[in-house]
Amino acid sequence: MRGELKVEPLTDFPERFRRGASVWIEGRAYTVSLSRSQPPGLLLQLEGVTTRERATDLRGRYLEVPEGDLPELEGAYYRFEIVGLEVFDTSGASLGRVEDVIETGANDVYVVRDAESELLVPAIDTVVKEIDVAGGRMVVEVLEGMERRPLKKPPRRR
Repeated sequence: MRGELKVEPLTDFPERFRRGASVWIEGRAYTVSLSRSQPPGLLLQLEGVTTRERATDLRGRYLEVPEGDLPELEGAYYRFEIVGLEVFDTSGASLGRVEDVIETGANDVYVVRDAESELLVPAIDTVVKEIDVAGGRMVVEVLEGMERRPLKKPPRRR
């Protein structure tokens, strides 16, 4: 009723939504004026969003953080750093690019695609040998059982 937003945090740093923090919604900056826990998420009040109607206008939108405000990670990567990397096997052959990251209960899985096929790569040390975000590449060891699947092509129109 007061323009509060119910938020499902998609971050390992929920303190990111503390009072006074800045968040962005579709290119516009907002300051958090109130933040309180309401399991399984949070209720946020943003400066300038004081009515139910204005809050409804923001429903379904992502709250974003400028890259420069992100905490540094050690031994881990943000999803946006992984998606788009070119992937090579340990012999140097190109396997495609990371198109998506699937979250599973045990570990993430990188969806690697080229023009014709897709390979699901578990994000585990025995498979992922190197990640070079600055160089735009990842090196993986393709283990037995990891097979490329052909991409389904849309039916031809007559």
